[in-house]
Amino acid sequence: MSHVLAMAVQKLFPKAQVTIGPWTETGFYYDFDNPEPFSEADLKAIEKEMRRIIGQRLPLERIEVSREEAERRIRAQNEPYKLEILEGLSEPITLYTLGEQWWDLCAGPHVAHTGELNPKAFALESVAGAYWRGDEKRAQLQRIYGTAWETPEQLAEYERRKEEALRRDHRRLGTDLELFSIEDEAGAGLVFWHPRGARMRLLIEDFWRQAHFEDGYELLYTPHVADLGLWKTSGHLDFYSESMFGPMAVDERQYQLKPMNCPFHVLTYASRLRSYRELPIRWAELGTVYRYERPGVMHGLMRVRGFTQDDAHVFCLPEQISDEILRVLNLTERILSTFDFRSYEIHLSTRPEKSIGEDAVWELATAGLVEALERKGWAYQVDEGGGAFYGPKIDLKIEDAIGRLWQCSTIQLDFNLPERFDLHYVAADGSRARPIMIHRAIFGSLERFYGVMVENYAGDFPFWLAPEQLRLLPVTDEALPWAEELRGRLAAAGIRVQIDHSGERLGKLIRNGERMKIPVLGVIGAREAETRGVSLRSRRQGDLGSVDADALLAAATAANAGRLATLDLA
Repeated sequence: MSHVLAMAVQKLFPKAQVTIGPWTETGFYYDFDNPEPFSEADLKAIEKEMRRIIGQRLPLERIEVSREEAERRIRAQNEPYKLEILEGLSEPITLYTLGEQWWDLCAGPHVAHTGELNPKAFALESVAGAYWRGDEKRAQLQRIYGTAWETPEQLAEYERRKEEALRRDHRRLGTDLELFSIEDEAGAGLVFWHPRGARMRLLIEDFWRQAHFEDGYELLYTPHVADLGLWKTSGHLDFYSESMFGPMAVDERQYQLKPMNCPFHVLTYASRLRSYRELPIRWAELGTVYRYERPGVMHGLMRVRGFTQDDAHVFCLPEQISDEILRVLNLTERILSTFDFRSYEIHLSTRPEKSIGEDAVWELATAGLVEALERKGWAYQVDEGGGAFYGPKIDLKIEDAIGRLWQCSTIQLDFNLPERFDLHYVAADGSRARPIMIHRAIFGSLERFYGVMVENYAGDFPFWLAPEQLRLLPVTDEALPWAEELRGRLAAAGIRVQIDHSGERLGKLIRNGERMKIPVLGVIGAREAETRGVSLRSRRQGDLGSVDADALLAAATAANAGRLATLDLA
């Protein structure tokens, strides 16, 4: 279908030059260099031409050619981008022809002919800008996105899910619900937490800290910058410099904004000699880091330049690996399930071709990860050779309410930093031995997890997590004194409650509360003021009727303590 798109574009727009056109998880795209921008009307015309090509049942044939023959064909077509692609290909060079009219460099394989494509089960979705080779210093191209399925019913289901994803888009909800913003004036990829979002962030962080204290962790706070030499020792300057901001000169020394927290935790460990009796040591930090992301890849909270990692590092003995990994898996499950993520896809990544460390240590470490996963009873997929150069790892993707997978949690074993920083502990026999270091993050980044969570709930947060849990709606001025008294009692108990003082009619007050997705609205009229009660409406439970203040206070307090989605007024 990607080839059909490119053939149709070049038929209708002869000056368009093609670059790359890969498949994606839900479809395909092709990047074009065309003198004029493609319009919505152009997409419709291209779709029509694609259907005509499909109807011709044109054969797709594979041809092997020499590099010289491929170059001759490309120059005859005046396709400079194909020449650059050709430079990176190893022989044999393969082409795919589409009938006798069009061809492109491609590894294939493909369907036998275009008639095998369903003309009623594809659509061109959008046009976006894209830099050649992803480099903003090179030509800007136009990327046409499409989707293709076997049946019209599958296409319809895909479009339904796409509409649902748009409804849940955290960027729109972040604005509508006044949670956060990214202000261009301050710079790209930097997040501003508004009061409502900041309140939620505090709730998430407090729960995270409590869970870690209960699981035997201690907290660290470390600086945002460090001498450039630290990042040389850690290896980041050699292997990660493209994702780091430039250094700054202070007092004739070069300082670097931290892209990671790990070297700081390593220095804390190295501040004195440790004994084997102290291990495992578990340290956690909500550490804000800064990474350079290219302009074209930043996306809401999902990809930013400043974010907070829920970082933790465990320094342990080799024989403690399995127990510690299992402990991390249990903590991960506890934390994620609290936010209603209970379905995961798990990958175990093993030793890559380029790596450091002894074979025996790698085998022990990998066996420890496998043992922990099997003890946990979690199914997993093996990604052979997908580990980091410094150790094997477990990656966990969470499934949201509409079936999308998001990479969040990761657990990585590291032999590199303990060696680079010459870490030791005193072993039982008095000798010096090197600890195993476990890196792990459960949220991954607080910003990204928050964005995923907003989309999972579609902004309709459970009662315990909502920034504004209850909004009181006084119908008359006479009801205001009781509304103020009730608000004070609830607020003193830690309930996040506000009063709508706008003086609008009741219908408008309710609509305003629903627009902001307030979990519970409390109507107070003359009768409620007289009986010192409140009439409750729940987004999730509907009309809860009239309750007295004590019952509401008890139910709301219990919901917060139990981190419940709704009030239990039974």
